[in-house]
Amino acid sequence: MSKLFSPVTYRGMTLKNRVIVAPMCQYSAKHGMANDWQLVHLGRFALGGFSLVIAEAAGVLPEGRISYACLGLWDDAQIAPLQLIVDFLHQNGAKAGIQLAHAGRKANSPIPWRGGFNETEAEKAALGFESWASVAPSPERHTMSYPVPEGLDVAGLTRTRDGFVAATKRAEEAGFDMIELHSAHGYLLNQFLSPVANKRTDTYGGSLENRMRFPLEVARAVRAAWPKDKPAFVRISVTDWIDGGVTIDDSVAYARELKAIGYDVVHCSSSGFDGATIPVGPLYQVPLAEAVRKGADVATAAVGLITKAEDAERILENGQADLIALARQALDDPNWPLHAMRDLVAGDTYGNWPLQAGYAVRNKDRALGTAR
Repeated sequence: MSKLFSPVTYRGMTLKNRVIVAPMCQYSAKHGMANDWQLVHLGRFALGGFSLVIAEAAGVLPEGRISYACLGLWDDAQIAPLQLIVDFLHQNGAKAGIQLAHAGRKANSPIPWRGGFNETEAEKAALGFESWASVAPSPERHTMSYPVPEGLDVAGLTRTRDGFVAATKRAEEAGFDMIELHSAHGYLLNQFLSPVANKRTDTYGGSLENRMRFPLEVARAVRAAWPKDKPAFVRISVTDWIDGGVTIDDSVAYARELKAIGYDVVHCSSSGFDGATIPVGPLYQVPLAEAVRKGADVATAAVGLITKAEDAERILENGQADLIALARQALDDPNWPLHAMRDLVAGDTYGNWPLQAGYAVRNKDRALGTAR
């Protein structure tokens, strides 16, 4: 039997297979509100056979968004449109998750495909353009193209932690099956963890223990606010790929603490700061998931240029990770699990397609002489 297409249970959530959709920013919301784009973007992955679809990073505070067009969960009005998405995912066989995030000093980023802040006045009005002051562990800018952020004081830390908790409760009200705490990619919690960004001299800076302090405070508060029967994931950058930055050993120690708090899966990515030297290539982050899985004795999700079904199967069989997360590959092929099932599972797999499509795909394959 294929390991990739075997079920797995985390607390009260059972996934029908091990292929999940990683969060992907769409930069298509207005004032943090989900809309038809998010519904169609996320819904197609349920139709394509993914077991868990995690919605993009949702800013827990208005200033926590990566860009003015990012999703939010700081206001009760943002619950209802997300609930529509959750309902559609459930109706089509997928579990629903959402990533809770704060961008820190990387807030106010331009929309990637624009290449900069070149919106006309008319576009600003139509798109809901906003700009705000960013915050961070220390008043250190991300790059020269970003403004210098305000260093968080005690009141700011409390506001941020409370924002994560309030967003967690809204995620529960929207009906999500799981949440993922975003502690990766150079965003706020990762900024606290990394010496690259954290230059504090108080109890939140310096040693690894101190640098973990605020992320773990947030993690505890979020886990306490989330129902005990629902799983919580956390995404981390296992290494900064920078000398003097976060190391694999640091992340193993962090993952141990997160597991002790009650986090069920560590989603293992990497990098997020300027100056990184990243060995990009197929499966390049899989060894990171393996290192955290073995070092912290915790379930992990592997992500990053995993494109082939046989590679995904091998990762699981070799005990390198427990889940396979796809992002850009899912964009390229929203039906990836259905296609992978054809390669890995014996017999007729057309019944795994949506009713509206399976019979037609079978007839197409019969006409081509390729049906199984």
